[in-house]
Amino acid sequence: MKNLKSLLFVAVLTIGFISMSQAQTKVAHLNFDELISSMPKTKALEVDLEKLKKNYDDEIKAADTILKAKLEKYNNEAKSQTQAENQKRAQEVQTEEQKIYTSIQAANEDLQKRKAEGLNPIIEEARKAVADLAKEKGFDYVLDVSTLLVANGTDLMADAKAKLGIK
Repeated sequence: MKNLKSLLFVAVLTIGFISMSQAQTKVAHLNFDELISSMPKTKALEVDLEKLKKNYDDEIKAADTILKAKLEKYNNEAKSQTQAENQKRAQEVQTEEQKIYTSIQAANEDLQKRKAEGLNPIIEEARKAVADLAKEKGFDYVLDVSTLLVANGTDLMADAKAKLGIK
């Protein structure tokens, strides 16, 4: 019986300590994707990437227009050409189509690479600002709302934007 009372006392004491430690933990939240999207550096990066994408699109459209004109010319001349010449031309058109396809893939890969390279320092700046803000405000954890089912509590979004100079 004495052991049971001791065990019960230890259990109550343990639950009390756990409750106290949980009550002292401060948690806040914010929408990290929205924070990143609202940063001026992100907007500048998007403008630069859009310009680069337009340049790639223009180059690819120009190559496609040239290829279509060549294909139309070859089709119009096909009856007056030898079979060997028509096969040679078909191979030439196929090679140029492949070059255009490769150019599209290379452009997409370059855009993705530049976006990642551009976003990495922006994300690090935002993370540092959020970490500094959490420290200033006394929060132990700052969670992203995209992973939360319920987000009752302190929203640090306005404070984080202010810390980053976002209006």
